[in-house]
Order: sequence, then structure tokens, then C-alpha cells
Amino acid sequence: MDTSNPSPDSDAAMNSSESSDSSEFDSHQLENDISWEVKANNTSYHAGIKERTSFLFKKRKYANNKIKTSKYNVFSFLPLNLFEQFQRVANFYFLLICILQTVPIIATLPWFTTMIPLSMVLAVTAVKDIIDDVARHRNDSEINNRQCEVLKGKSFKFVTWKELEVGDVVCLKKDDFVPADLFLLFSTEPNSLCYVETAEIDGESNLKYRQALSVTHEKVNNLDQLAKFDGRIICENPNCDLHSFIGTLYWQNQEYSIDNEKILLRGCRIRNAEKCYGVVIFAGVDTKIMKNSGRYVLKKTTIELLMNRVVMLVLLILVVMSICLAVGAVVWDSTVGVNMPYLGSFPEVLNLGYDCFLAFWSHIILLNSILPMSLYVTFELLHVAQSFFIKWDLEMYCEESDTPANARTTTLNEELGQIKYIFSDKTGTLTQNILAFKKCCIDGQIYGNQYDGAAATMADLSWNTYADRRLKFYDSLLVQLIRSGEQPGVRDFFRLLALCHTVMVEEKDGQLIYQAASPDEGALVLAARNFGYVFLSRTQDSITISELGMQKTYTVLAILDFTSSRKRMSIILKDSEGKIKLFSKGADTVIYERLQLSCPHMESTQIALDQFATETLRTLCLAYKDIEENNFQDWSQRHQKATVALQNREHLLEALYDEIETNLVLVGATAIEDKLQIRVPETIQNLKKAGIKIWVLTGDKKETAINVGYSCRLLSEEMEIFEGKDLNVVLDSLRKNGHRCSEDNTDDVSDTIKNNEESEFLSCDNKALILTGSFLDKFIHSSKRPLKKDRWWRKQWAMVNREARRSVCTEAEARERAFVELACQCQAVICCRVTPNQKALVVQMVKKYQRVITLAIGDGANDVNMLKTAHIGVGISGQEGMQAVLSSDYSLAQFYYLERLLLVHGQWAYQRICKFLRYFLYKTFTFSFVQIWFAIFSGFSGQSVFELWCITFYKVAYSWFPVVTIGVLDKDMNDVMSIRCPKRYKIGQRNELFNYKIFLVTIIHGLLSSFIIFFIPYGAFLEGVGQDGTGYQVMAMAVGTGVVMTVNIEVMLDISYWTVPSLLAVTIDFILYFCVTFMTQSNFLSRRNPQMFQFNGAAAYAFKQPLFWLTILLVVAINIIPSLTVRFILHCFYSKDAGIVTYEDLHKAGRMMDDKTAHFKRSSTYRRSSYAFSQNKGFANLITSGVSLRKKKTSLQSNSGQPTPN
Repeated sequence: MDTSNPSPDSDAAMNSSESSDSSEFDSHQLENDISWEVKANNTSYHAGIKERTSFLFKKRKYANNKIKTSKYNVFSFLPLNLFEQFQRVANFYFLLICILQTVPIIATLPWFTTMIPLSMVLAVTAVKDIIDDVARHRNDSEINNRQCEVLKGKSFKFVTWKELEVGDVVCLKKDDFVPADLFLLFSTEPNSLCYVETAEIDGESNLKYRQALSVTHEKVNNLDQLAKFDGRIICENPNCDLHSFIGTLYWQNQEYSIDNEKILLRGCRIRNAEKCYGVVIFAGVDTKIMKNSGRYVLKKTTIELLMNRVVMLVLLILVVMSICLAVGAVVWDSTVGVNMPYLGSFPEVLNLGYDCFLAFWSHIILLNSILPMSLYVTFELLHVAQSFFIKWDLEMYCEESDTPANARTTTLNEELGQIKYIFSDKTGTLTQNILAFKKCCIDGQIYGNQYDGAAATMADLSWNTYADRRLKFYDSLLVQLIRSGEQPGVRDFFRLLALCHTVMVEEKDGQLIYQAASPDEGALVLAARNFGYVFLSRTQDSITISELGMQKTYTVLAILDFTSSRKRMSIILKDSEGKIKLFSKGADTVIYERLQLSCPHMESTQIALDQFATETLRTLCLAYKDIEENNFQDWSQRHQKATVALQNREHLLEALYDEIETNLVLVGATAIEDKLQIRVPETIQNLKKAGIKIWVLTGDKKETAINVGYSCRLLSEEMEIFEGKDLNVVLDSLRKNGHRCSEDNTDDVSDTIKNNEESEFLSCDNKALILTGSFLDKFIHSSKRPLKKDRWWRKQWAMVNREARRSVCTEAEARERAFVELACQCQAVICCRVTPNQKALVVQMVKKYQRVITLAIGDGANDVNMLKTAHIGVGISGQEGMQAVLSSDYSLAQFYYLERLLLVHGQWAYQRICKFLRYFLYKTFTFSFVQIWFAIFSGFSGQSVFELWCITFYKVAYSWFPVVTIGVLDKDMNDVMSIRCPKRYKIGQRNELFNYKIFLVTIIHGLLSSFIIFFIPYGAFLEGVGQDGTGYQVMAMAVGTGVVMTVNIEVMLDISYWTVPSLLAVTIDFILYFCVTFMTQSNFLSRRNPQMFQFNGAAAYAFKQPLFWLTILLVVAINIIPSLTVRFILHCFYSKDAGIVTYEDLHKAGRMMDDKTAHFKRSSTYRRSSYAFSQNKGFANLITSGVSLRKKKTSLQSNSGQPTPN
């Protein structure tokens, strides 16, 4: 039968099905969502169309193909970067202080003392942002300057991607990336078939086919016809839906329907076609992959946001204190000061309001140290230091790829210690996407046990010239049985694998290249090839294999294709002897239902399947049957009628398939390993112990995603698996009960329907949820609407009016909130067949309603939007390119490094930052509140209790080094124990170490410490004032020394991990204090500049007085003893709640590490089939119709009319 060229009748039928009269084209009304018009070979038309934007500006409707992921350009960098930096309250505050310092009448310090350090902070941050953005610019430039061939006039010329325009005709070759979204016109493959790889879009590495319209295949297949093609395409507007496309081609007074199978998306890779041609429909930012990439979001950590709010509270405290001091100053001047003319206060010139105003701003400037600029400078330095520790960690360095871990964003380190939800991609992140044939069961006998008493030897396949040398099978007995031919069952097993499939084959450089619809099917055919049963070629009605070197051809009578409901595929063949056989493979559940009664080896194969399941291998059953000629002819006639039926065609075919797939004989079972990344199961288990919930978001198929979920221990046999339909039952119950999940409703979903008979989902504690992208579409509508579009007055009214607040929460939002709450009750969630945009929206929903810290991890371009949406994005340097890494906050070489990144570096960074903030605020409050106590006794004059140089060096030297060493080096346990005791991680999830309660305690602690530090020296040296002129100076020395000693000892008490730098920091602080104090109060400096060095000889005098040291000892003791007492009580009675790990916990963790086994056991024998070849049907229709089979090159294709680039 000649099937190389379609018949005229078939062509006419195809054309009639695709086209219709378009005489009414002129009256065609474009709908709002289908108004995108493209004219082929007419770029000037699209360049001239503009659309109105905001402020009456216009822009091009059709974007060019240039992409931009960077944030800044030369002109926007300065204003945009400054705008981002001044969103920090502290930066804006210091700018205001700098402005006030330029007013002479209230200035107590020159303006440059604030402007210089502020400029340094802004400059350091700006340089860091420039470095990050330069990397994005380089990536954009590399992509935009890639070359492609575009039809210019009557020849193809090379241009860069960024020069592409809508309407251009593009030529692509094998292994080229698609530069824009194209409408496929023609391919050199039979019937313009084109196979593409979509790994960068949906993460799937299996090939998908695209096919041009028959009319363009026949009439637009050479250079002249391509140049004359003037078709008009009207289609949907640019959107993010990767799995559908609606459009119509209007050409030669006919209209032709266009669907997703006619479209090549940007990011796809051409795999089997030598050349293909297409028209650009969407370019640049309008392409579907760019619509899914999301926008850059300025990320801030929870601690930083909390710190900004704390800064606001500190500023409020500063304002209140300044007002009180200003009022006190006016009251004192008007009551006491008037009786002291030597102070310059004269009743006749008093202006109380004006004086109060000046006093207020003077005290603002005097007390601005309550929020020192060094806080933010040090905060940035700590982030940078912690980022270097991540990069220098050899435990996260991949020697194989020479890739270290990298903190691309240095400001998010502490948030690594607070992660509650991880959203992970599957392909390339959890798995290597490499499927390997590991074991099999034939006639009840298991082959491939790598460890059977002693280590088994690897099978020698060198005798097979077709072996690819990559298969590692540890059982030489099976090879001996194959070569000897002693067991017919072994021969039937591998013959079935070589025949029952829809794999395409081509020969390249003397090698057979298989192109499978899924990695599963490819692995099985490759396994048969390595064992001597080699798939060589196929035609529309035959398939040829080599059986141990002997070539045999089988006639294909029918292919019973795979569907997700059938979970199996079968092929009916006739051999050279005229015998008809049906070969079938599929899930064990459906195959066992169709076996003949008393079929041999059923029990032994079932035991083997159970064993494979315990090892997390993906199982598949094989069976066959002999068919009598007359039975097949009767079935074939009914099958032919069913294939052309106009009604219930699918139902009729399904019934015929079920009829013939009965009384099968079991051949055996296969066990395929979907290779995970290194240590993925152990990493997931430990992260789950740390209280982190893991959701897998993948564009892959449902069955594959579930199999990987079990393999990586995200799912277990003890879990109850629920799907979207189960969730719908619960949500419907909520609706019937009138439950509204609005923000002011604190009722839990479980409480609402706990008495409902349909609450099986809620009654289960250990459950997992499996969702699909189509199901998620029902719940992401409100998340798609940006909150900023809400009317501002509506938000304000909703804040004060309860009814208005309820109306803001629409029914869709209530259902969305309920969905998130129910999903978050599950121990694990797997979302499959989701688009990149859906991944981001799922993350956004959890952020929106759960208010937890999220982390997204992925390795491909399809994960970029998700990484940008999560609080922290982690990119894996994988096989799908560097797009994810370039858009990430942190980059790793392997998934299992995430365990160390979170449990070690994240936990350390959170504890260090919290300790740093707590003690930095404590030392600042203690120092500043002393000034307030002194103001009461100094007539609110604004005089400082401290020496000028004590104020200066206190910020940068006397108390700075120990706090910095805590922020850089401190840790409560080493890295090994941090991983062994993951429960410690929950401290950060609950944000126990720095919150409003801790802030209030810090204020009270500083207030009490300042009270003791001031009033004890005040009482001790009160009688000395005026006797020898040194009373005030000695008291100031005592207060200053008391502050320095108290603050440093408090910090020492909280250092958990003493190192040489920590000891040196405390020592240097004390040495600097005494050395600088002696120097600044020396006679030498005082004589040269008495105004700058006013405490002449005070240090030498004070340090000789026993009363001075007794006072210091009393101050330190009274301050430290309560702190020691509180720490002792917390350690003894609140160790568990405080997150302190006891010796028993460490000992238990050590035993758990010692008890690790190679495989985990399951409590049930539930098996999972690897037969997840395709979400839709396989390639059977393409094979039987002949459209997928390569034609022989004709003379027409060999002449100059064949389109070739110049």
C-alpha cells in the first residue's frame, strides 16, 4: 500500500473541513478578546498601528521582539533607585534630619555629619543594584542578539531576534529555538509535521507535534509562494494561556480555523524537522512565555518590614520625647529660668510658642542618635557577610559542574530561616528527567536485583552492536537466557517492548535516534534495544525489528491508542507466518482485570510488583493474546465502521477496545526508575520535620507527577490522596452552610462543616491533594486582579465600616480563600498541568491568605514568574538554561543544597539578625534615655550628660564590635546539629526572636538600665559638685563608663558561640574606651583646643577614685543580675517553648541519623503505573494515517523552488 502521498479525495476532505466560504468577511465583527489582526509579509502595517495609553500617550499596538528583564536604564536608574531606597523610613528620616541641620538656629551638628554617611549607605546599595542589573542586561543582550533567518523580499537573510516584527516570515532549522510565537506554514516533514520540545515552557522533555494547515502545506511550500503569501490572521489577543489558541486564517476568499497545534511558541525547540517556516503572530513582550514571566517585584524581608514599623515607633517615641522636653524647657524658662538672669532668660522677651518650637527641633537633632544611621549601615554589612558565607560554603559546592551556591540578592538572608511553604518545580529540580530500566519480572521471576547477598555483577551487553552502553542492568542471568533462547517468556517479553509503542525512529550518522511521546515509552524501547530486540523502522502499516540480529517485519493491523482513562495501549500485529497477536501494556490494575482465568504467574508477578513499589519504581504490566483470523475480521469490520461514525465515535471505539482486550496472557512486569536529583527524598523528609510544607507545581502529566511524589517521599502510602472533585464537595458544603471566608471572619472552615456528613476530607489528618491546572482556573480569578485597582475610598471606608468590609470580599474571593485554607491543611499538594502563570498565582494565593513566608525553586524559564512572586526565589543551575538562575535571589547546583541553605544558613542568619537588632536597639535606647534623665536636672537646656567624644565613639567603637560579631558569627549549634534537629527551624517560622513583644521588652530593658546607669552615679557624686570643679565631669565619666560596661556585658551574656573574633571584639571595645578617653581628656589636646576637648584630666582623676569604681561595679551588678535571673528561669522552665534543644533531643537526632536506610518501607502494596505516556492521546492516529512518516525526497523538493536561505 502506497501511503507516501495523500490521495486527492483525502485532500479535498481535509480542505472542506478546514475552510468555508468567507463572503461575509467584510461584515465580520471582531470581539474584544479576538481582535488581533496579523498580515503576513506586511510589517509596515503593524508598525503604523498605535493604541492609546494613560495620559493621552500612544504606543505601538504590536510590540517588536526585543525583551527587557532588567530594571533600570541610564536615565531611569538614579530616580528609580533613589525612590526605592527612600521607601525605607530610616533613609527618609535621615534625609529630613540633614535638611534640618542646614537651619542655623536649630542646628546642633553640621549637616555633613548626616549627609556623608547617608550618601555612603545610598551609594553602597546603588552599586549592589547596578551589579545585579548589569547581569540582567547581559542576559537580555545575549537573547536579543541571537540570529534567525527572515524573509526579506525574495530571499532569507540573517537578522537578530530583536529585529523581528509581527508579520515576518521566519525560517527555522533543526535544534533552533523559536524566537517568537509563530503560525506554522510549512515543514519539510511529511504533511508539514513538526516535533517540538517544550522543556523551557512547561518542563516536559518529551516531544510534542505541531502540524501546518493542509492548504499552506500544499500552496506555500517554496520560496516564491512564501514571498507571495498575504494571508490575514485574526486571533485572540496576547495572553498567558499556553495550552489553547483561537484564531482564523483568511486567505484566497476562504477561512481556516487555527488551534494550538498550528502554533510554535517562543522558547520551543525544533527537534526533527530539517526546516520549517512560520509567520510571527506575537513578538517580544506579547509572546505567551513572556506573558507568563511576570514583572520584577522589589522584595523585602519580614524582619525589614517589621524594622521599618519599629523605626516608625521609634520616631514616634522621639517626637513625643522632644515635645515633652520642649514643653519642659519652656515651663522651666518661664518659672525657674527667669530668676537666673545669667542664663540669658528675660521675661520681657519670652515668646513661649516660638521658644517651644525651637526647643522641639533642637531636641530632635540632639536625640536623633536614638535611631543611629549605623543601624542600617551595619544591617547591610551583615547581609553581605552572610552572603559570602553562603558562597564560601564548600558543602554547597558542586564539584561536577564547578558551581558554588550564590546569594544573588543579599538582603533576604534572614528570611531563609522563616520559610513555611516551598513551591517546587519537578523536572530538572526534583528529578533528572532520566528514566532507566532497572528491573523486570518475567514468568514470575525477578531480574535485576543489584544486591542479592553479594553485589551482583553488571550485565555485559558488548555482544549487541545496537547497545548504547548507557544501560546498567545488574543481572547477567537475564542476558544468558536471552541469548540461549531457553525461555520463550523472555523472548515474548522483549519482543512486546520492541513492538507495542508509538515511538518514531530516524537514522543519524549511523545511529538510531528514537523520538518518543514520553520518556517512559522511550526507556522501554531503549531497554529492548539493549537486550537485542531492536526497533528499526515503521511504515503506516508495518513495523520492523531486529530479534537478536534477525530482521523481522510485522504487519500493523490496528493500534489501540493510550488515553488517560484507558491507562493502557495495545497493538494488533500479523507475523510472517500469518498469526495474529495482540500485545498490550498498561497499568497493573487494568491489565489484571483483563487476564484470562487461572492465568499463570499472577501471584508471583503481584509479589514482584509489590516489591517494585516499595523501592519507588514505576511499574507496568505486559500481556498478549492470540486472535483467530475470523474473529479479527469480524472485529475489524465493526472497528472500521466505528472510526467513521459521526455520533458517539469515542464511545463505540472504547467498547470495541474493551471487547478485544480480554482473556490476556500475562507476560511480566517492568520497573522503571525516574532518577531523582541527589538526596531529594532525604532532603524533603528533613524539611517536612522542620515544619515546612512542600507543594510541587509542574506542567507535567498527573500520573508522572504522582509517581515522582511517591519516589521523593513527598507522598506516602499512609496518606489519603484527594483530588479536585473531593475539594469541590467540601466547598459546596461551605456554600450551602453560608460560610464566608472574609477577613473579619475568624471561624475555621473545619468548624463550619464539622457536623456535615460530607466532611471526609476534613476528618483525615494525614492527607495529600492532587490538582490540575484546569481545576485551579476556578479559583485564581480574584488573584489575577491586582489589589491596587481597588478604589482608595472603598478601602478606607472598608477599614471603618464592617458591612463595607464584608462587601469587599466577593463570592469569588470567599471561595478562593476557602480553597487556600483547605489546601493548606494537606501535608502535601501536587499541582500538575499548570502554566507558568498559574504557578505564580498559586504562590500569590498562599501569600495573600496565609500570610506566611514562601520559597519557590525551579530551573527553567517556565519557573521565572513563580520565583519572582515568592518571597524568595531559588534557581537551580540545570539542563533547561540559566533563565531561572538569572531571575532568582539564590542559586544552587542541586536541590538537596536547599536543606543546608535553610536549616543552616537560614537559621543562623535569622538568629544573628534578630540578636543584632535586639541588642543594637537596646544599647541605643540605654544611651539615649540617659540623656532624658539628665535633661530633667539640667533645666531642659539640651546639654549632654556625656562628653562629646564619648557620644561620637560610642556609635562606632565602644559598643559596635561585639554586636557585629553576634550578627556575623554567632550560632547556637553547629551545622551538623542544625540539620539533625530541624525542629529548631520552627522558631523562625513563628518569628519568636524579634517581634513587637521583643521590641517592647527591649524598650523597657533600656529604660530600666538607663535609670540605674544615671541615678546611681548621680547620687554618688551629687555632693562632689562644686567642691573642686570636677563633680559633673566625674559623674559624666561614671555614666559613660557604666553604659559601655553594661551594654558590652549584656551582649557577652547572649553570645552563644565564642570565637577568637568575638573575644577580640569585646576586648577591643574596652581597650578603645579607656585609650580614647585618656587621649581625648589629656592636657595636650585640651590646651590646643579647649572647646573640642573640654574634660581636661577628668579621666585621670576619676579612674583614681575608689568611689568611681565602686559606683561602676554597683551599676553593672544591678543591671546584670536581673538579666542572669531571667535567662536562668527561661532555660529551666521554658526551654521547649523557647526552642532550646536539650541533650536528649541531640542524642535522639544522632540515633535517627544512624538509622538511615537505603529505601523506605510502605505499609501497603498500592502500586503506581508508569504508563503516563501522554495527557491526551498518543501518536497512533499519526502513524496509522501515515502523516508522521517521512516521504522520499521528490524532484520538486530537490529543485530550486524549495525554500532555502541565502
